[in-house]
Amino acid sequence: MSTDLEVANVTVRFGGILAVDDVSLSARAGQITGLIGPNGAGKTTFFNACTGRNRPQSGTVRLGGHDLHGLRTSRRAHHGLGRTFQRMELFESLTVRENVRCGPAAHLSGSRPLGLIHSTRRETRQINAWAEQALERCGIADLANRVVGDLSTGQRRLVELARAIATPFRFLLLDEPSSGLDVSETQAFGAVLTDWAAETGHGILLVEHDMALVSEICQQIYVLDFGKVIYTGTTREALSSDLVKAAYLGEASVV
Repeated sequence: MSTDLEVANVTVRFGGILAVDDVSLSARAGQITGLIGPNGAGKTTFFNACTGRNRPQSGTVRLGGHDLHGLRTSRRAHHGLGRTFQRMELFESLTVRENVRCGPAAHLSGSRPLGLIHSTRRETRQINAWAEQALERCGIADLANRVVGDLSTGQRRLVELARAIATPFRFLLLDEPSSGLDVSETQAFGAVLTDWAAETGHGILLVEHDMALVSEICQQIYVLDFGKVIYTGTTREALSSDLVKAAYLGEASVV
């Protein structure tokens, strides 16, 4: 079954503020879809609506044909929808390996709170296998025993990504994952995302301000401004649009 993410007519209001205005998008499995726009455009609020962290006034979110309406964040995660945040949420005093293991361990424990403490032997083997695969995929196996608090920003971003892909999600929402990375780190990060999507057949919806990264790895992008989709198309088409340049890049001349 396809694990496409299909969002239709999502609207989010906070009092009199219309934060997300009737947004619809389709993000395909096995591909990376970009969601770009200026600060305050509503991108993170939209992510929160997709993952159940806020309640939209209208609209539907479907993953792989499953209607996620009304489900808690944890239940949406168990249907395969994962996400990262602008601000990294890592356990500073734990090692890289321990941080990465937390993702699949929490996922497998599900509704069993003690499952994080008392995993079965089979679960422990599976958690360890997923974690080691993710460490290798992200190129940080050599950091596995390092304490996360001692790492650079670029290394920490890779730990966060490894934890996400070690968890059996079928679709990831990544919120500015390259923030704080230098050019070489960003290129390596993009390669990991591209390989993961292509090899697993899973999908990624990417919020990102690094337009070089977006143009390199995204097959299609949606442009959000004042909570509303103002443009949809291929990356090349969108970055050539005067409308997009005016709204997002702040100028209408040809780049």
